[in-house]
Amino acid sequence: MKTIFKAAALVLAPMTAMALTSVPAAAQSKTGIAVVDLQRAVATSSAYSTARTQIQTTYKAQIDGFTARKNAIDADLKAKGTALEAAMKAAGGKPTPAIQTQYEAYQKAGQDGQAELQRLGQPIALANAYVEEQISAKLSDALKSAMTKAKVDLILSPDATVSYQPTVDITQSVVAELNALVPSVGITPPSGWQPGRQGQAAAAPAAAPANPSQQPASR
Repeated sequence: MKTIFKAAALVLAPMTAMALTSVPAAAQSKTGIAVVDLQRAVATSSAYSTARTQIQTTYKAQIDGFTARKNAIDADLKAKGTALEAAMKAAGGKPTPAIQTQYEAYQKAGQDGQAELQRLGQPIALANAYVEEQISAKLSDALKSAMTKAKVDLILSPDATVSYQPTVDITQSVVAELNALVPSVGITPPSGWQPGRQGQAAAAPAAAPANPSQQPASR
């Protein structure tokens, strides 16, 4: 999710700075200013919370397989690292062809393990990204509606502020608007779907099947 909001944060900060410096002091005093954490708004929406629970159930086999393999890879790398340290200590810290070979094997094991885990985790990562993208598609509308209701003219991200009172944070209001606009989302991306490609979401159902026989029960 961090990737989705990084660009928004980069755009928001300079626009905010420009608005504050270009508006006369008298006008600034009449401007309604609020703070919104867009990432937290999506992550605490009802659709996201429900989808995360569904993913834990639907993709349980993949998640368990990923976790087990990660633990095995971590244990193997730890053992290889310990053996490498022992070999270097025995050689008095002096590099030798044998130690170089051992080090290269350790590096390769780490790279191979990372590639394997990325492959194993891809279905889960895609499901998460698909959920986030469906909700984020309505984020702008939710933000505008929350701004109108709170009579806010200017929005700051938390990172763009030094300090602020909790009363100016309207993140929860954005969450409420998201809950109304996106009550539920699907968790299974269409075949060939990739994050960030416009128009893909329309090809998939807007929500997970309501029939319990078609959708695994949530935990």
